[in-house]
Amino acid sequence: MHLAEARKFCKLDETSESLMRSAMSQMNLSARAYHRILKLARTIADLGGSEAIQQAHLAEALQYRPKIMI
Repeated sequence: MHLAEARKFCKLDETSESLMRSAMSQMNLSARAYHRILKLARTIADLGGSEAIQQAHLAEALQYRPKIMI
């Protein structure tokens, strides 16, 4: 999925957008990581039969990010 397709098919509601903003700042995620998480959340939503990405789908996608201890 290219960036334009991600923008079209991976729209978030307000609560999911807030969760993503929090995760971006807390996990220090790059723009590339943001889009990878969105695409994974879209896949999770598709497997669950949901037309929209819900907060639970996004939270599950975020949990698969490796935790790097510095």
